[in-house]
Amino acid sequence: MVQGDIMHVESQSSEGSSPIAALSSSPADPLALLKCFINERNASHSRGNSECELYTKPQQQLDYLTGYQNLREKIHGRIESGDKFFSLEFFPPRTKGGAVNLLARFDRMKEGNPLFCDVTWHPAGNPGGDTETSSLAIAGAALNYCGLETMLHMTCCSMTKTEITRHLSRAKDLGLRNILALRGDSPDGSENWTPPADGFSYGSDLVEHIHAQFGDYFVIGVAGYPTGHPDATSYEDDIKHLKAKVDKGSDFIITQLFFKAETFVKFVKDCRAAGITCPIIPGIMPIQSYDSLRHIVKLSKLDVPSEIMEVVAPLKDNDEAIRNYGIHQATTLIKELFDQDIAPGIHFYTLNREVATTAILRKLGLWTGAPRRPLPWKMAANHKRCSEDVRPIFWATRPKAYVYRTQHWDDFPNGRWGNSESPAFGELKDYYLFYLKSKSNRDELLSMWGHNLCCEEDVWRVFHAYITHSTAWQGDGAKVVTKVPWNDDELSLETCQLRDKLASFNLRGVLSINSQPNVNGASSQDPVVGWGMPGGYVYQKAYLEFFTSKQNAAALKQVLPLFPRVNYHIVNRDDSEDTTNCHRHRPLAVTWGVFPGTEIIQPTVVDPVSFKAWKDEAFTLWDEQWGKLYDENSKSRCVISHIADNYCLVNLVDNNFPEDSCLWDVLEAMFTWKELNTQKETETCTGLNSACCPSSTSNIANAQNGASTSCSN
Repeated sequence: MVQGDIMHVESQSSEGSSPIAALSSSPADPLALLKCFINERNASHSRGNSECELYTKPQQQLDYLTGYQNLREKIHGRIESGDKFFSLEFFPPRTKGGAVNLLARFDRMKEGNPLFCDVTWHPAGNPGGDTETSSLAIAGAALNYCGLETMLHMTCCSMTKTEITRHLSRAKDLGLRNILALRGDSPDGSENWTPPADGFSYGSDLVEHIHAQFGDYFVIGVAGYPTGHPDATSYEDDIKHLKAKVDKGSDFIITQLFFKAETFVKFVKDCRAAGITCPIIPGIMPIQSYDSLRHIVKLSKLDVPSEIMEVVAPLKDNDEAIRNYGIHQATTLIKELFDQDIAPGIHFYTLNREVATTAILRKLGLWTGAPRRPLPWKMAANHKRCSEDVRPIFWATRPKAYVYRTQHWDDFPNGRWGNSESPAFGELKDYYLFYLKSKSNRDELLSMWGHNLCCEEDVWRVFHAYITHSTAWQGDGAKVVTKVPWNDDELSLETCQLRDKLASFNLRGVLSINSQPNVNGASSQDPVVGWGMPGGYVYQKAYLEFFTSKQNAAALKQVLPLFPRVNYHIVNRDDSEDTTNCHRHRPLAVTWGVFPGTEIIQPTVVDPVSFKAWKDEAFTLWDEQWGKLYDENSKSRCVISHIADNYCLVNLVDNNFPEDSCLWDVLEAMFTWKELNTQKETETCTGLNSACCPSSTSNIANAQNGASTSCSN
């Protein structure tokens, strides 16, 4: 009987039914079904497609919780899986405004999920300095504030060993762990140069020095030249020099740009024949304009194929036509490389532009869109923060500021926030820093927030316009409000779920700056509120944070006892108001998730100590990001200063997440209490005046209007 059942189940399996499904639905002997399942699993393993794939993939996605994976491991992992990748090269801009724009571009390009980006080293531009145009500053910002795995170029031709070591030490302090080691060109462009007495002549010397000084801390890439380095005595001799660089500890090679697939194919075959086994990533530069093509070719000393010049030259005054051709040419070239399965990925020389590169990636299917959020907030790529998995919710829309204020922490919260007395947040005084500035300039901000503010209600309208994605002002110059000082990006999809309610209260003086809806067991793959690995469930408590007048705050304190399910904290700028029903040193979880194979993850909390640190920043943003747009003694600036000095900052948490949020009822109760209290005061005042002067109706009217009138006896 048992044998017959086994044969029956095996027959079903051979026709493609799932043994897992059979285990859960068939009434046959469990031992027989288990045998079938094991047999089928073994067969699936031999075919390379495990039935247990659903159960093994989530563990792979726990990397962000279980440890740091360096760039070398990431590249080899993508090669082993056959998953093509792309990386992006940028150069430091010349101005502070350019640095702000470049970081905005980093944020946009991150949406395509690049494996890494790199930042070039320009010896003539103080690359190791502290200015916003230095290579180190840009690379550090990309890593820490944009969440990009980042590689820093390092050239050695004009530096001493001491200088090189100093720059590498600073890179290490910033958290950078990837270096593209290059000989480089002399700052003055001369071809005949001699290295400093205590310097290096070749890139291989730099590779050796990095390992000697820093061990295996840095992952090291080097440059390869598919047509040979222009200074090499021969193509074959250049391959030998490349082999020397790899033998001294290089982890991968990125090639100079080229225009034909066969050039790269030959280069890779020659490298393999010479014993070079590390990954070789082709470098591609999309042709974007006639002038940029001529400039880059001159610098790299490359010859452009005649068939390309025959197309580009007649179009030299039409940048759009050239860019379209460049997109087509690069896409075709990359497809040839992928079809021959010789390129593990593509490295783009972007020239700090994004349109052409993004278009090519979309055509190739490499632009995957925003990767699944491992956590509800934007993670930093710095290896020092690899175990960080919990943050206060207050910086949800200002993650760069949070990273800046916690950059000197030795340990980051992991698993639980712990005692809230322990974190010491750094002060945020440097609002001018390029990675903390708004991506919009002064004129753009004024066109959204108003050139002339007359009263508090004008400010309320700006908040309403931001929530409703509309303009706050009439006139041709008015623009849709797409940002506020507390959020430099457009409204998130999650907040859009609350749009109607938020907009209504904005016009009544509840100026919301952070919120989230309650969520009860939504799929971790939900496109709006999902995060973490597939197969999990996420939960949220309704949260609302806003500025409001001290009169509203006074009414709010009166009605909050009617809502015992709500935790609250009310503060003002000078700390004369500080009211909460939360434990002063105990965090409150507002977001958590349940996933296969791991403990509950609690990534977002509310706690009073962190809120007090945040409130200083939140109030200062009124002045730094909004008030300073106006002249010092202007009416507009006075309006902003009045709000900053007289409003309160409030956060509310509704702990009853399975039911509809009561926070809107709390706000309605606040306004009702305020209205009733105003009526009561008016009636009391009227009664007192009537008792003093029963025949004087004018005195009653004056009293109601707030006039100081004396009553004669």
